[in-house]
Amino acid sequence: MTRSVLTRSRLGGLAMMVGVSILVAACGSSSSKSSASAAASNTSGGGIAISTAKGMGGTYLTGASGRAVYLWDADTSDMSTCSGACAKAWPPVITKAAPSVSGGAQASDLGTITRSDGLKQVTYKGHPLYYFVGDTGSGQVKGQGSNSFGAKWWLVNQSGSAITSALTASTGASGGGSAVGY
Repeated sequence: MTRSVLTRSRLGGLAMMVGVSILVAACGSSSSKSSASAAASNTSGGGIAISTAKGMGGTYLTGASGRAVYLWDADTSDMSTCSGACAKAWPPVITKAAPSVSGGAQASDLGTITRSDGLKQVTYKGHPLYYFVGDTGSGQVKGQGSNSFGAKWWLVNQSGSAITSALTASTGASGGGSAVGY
């Protein structure tokens, strides 16, 4: 009889541990953001600052934490066409207040558009701006020249044009630094 009580006690403890583990996992997943919205987040309630960084390919725009921002050839001026899986790989630069500038970016070139989900996306010279999920920190420009989702993705220079120079993994940018109007 002692063995039966001991076995039930162990099984009850095991069941309780499993139940607590499931509860903790469920609570954690319900409050976490998706990878796209987490990458798109930029501030804790304010506006985002668009700044600049220099690479061998030229000076390009950056957003939160110095991350490179991109424009997409498939977008039309003042309208984003990147949603769903596209927006998960290329999270839009979102702001909750008026965006600001620092570095070589121009305040007069900043704007916002309202996306289909109601969020405000930052624009520069009318181009909707995006991050690339493969860029995990400042100085990374792994999305440069990508042809994902049917069109090219380019870094943006401070005049609002696409930087179309190729990049190398070791330096972040190739020589040349040519930028063409977009």
